[in-house]
Amino acid sequence: MLPRTIALVDDDPEYSEFLAQHLRGRGVEVQLYADSSDLLAAGSPYLYEFYVVDLMLPGVDGVELIRILRKRTDAGVLVVSGRLGAEVFADVVNAGADMYLMKPVTFEQVELAVRAVHRRIVTTAKTATAWKVDAVRSTLTTPDGQVVDLNATDLSLMQCFLEAGGAVVARDLLSERLGIAAAGDSANNLHATIYRLRRRIERATPLAVPLQSQQRVGYVFKAPLVSA
Repeated sequence: MLPRTIALVDDDPEYSEFLAQHLRGRGVEVQLYADSSDLLAAGSPYLYEFYVVDLMLPGVDGVELIRILRKRTDAGVLVVSGRLGAEVFADVVNAGADMYLMKPVTFEQVELAVRAVHRRIVTTAKTATAWKVDAVRSTLTTPDGQVVDLNATDLSLMQCFLEAGGAVVARDLLSERLGIAAAGDSANNLHATIYRLRRRIERATPLAVPLQSQQRVGYVFKAPLVSA
């Protein structure tokens, strides 16, 4: 898992260009900055998904640059530098960097570090905004922390959406899993079940309920959904 965009801030032109070529070969859009002031003066300096930063830079030094970035963005920050000193690691971490690699380092190692940091950030963001199903307690927890009690039918319904991973679940499959496939009007019974669940969620939270109908197909939970 690599970010779509990276700002590479390093005043070593040969190293920067070859690292940029390596990352571009992996499908990443890389913008080079030899001077931290050039990044900060750019049109959108805080919209990159990731930053790879040297510490010894013209303009604002690397540690101060990280502090500035951290005031505006939660994007990943990887330090790749040859600066030595017992205090360097502490300075970098305290400024807000996610990881520190000391030069010399291979392009493959930089790529692996970027992947690891970005994967953790994306996973954390998804979890923070996810709806959580607790099968043991039979509850659904909303992203704003509200808890909705689920009956056995509701829990079966939510487990179907968990298994679907964001895909549409067909009406026939839902009806079968809920034990209403043989009913006289299974479509109406399923609709009523989902309607009641939606109403309980709406009463618990002001957030939009991501449980939506897909006409003539089924239903989909259009938000991150995880098992608690």
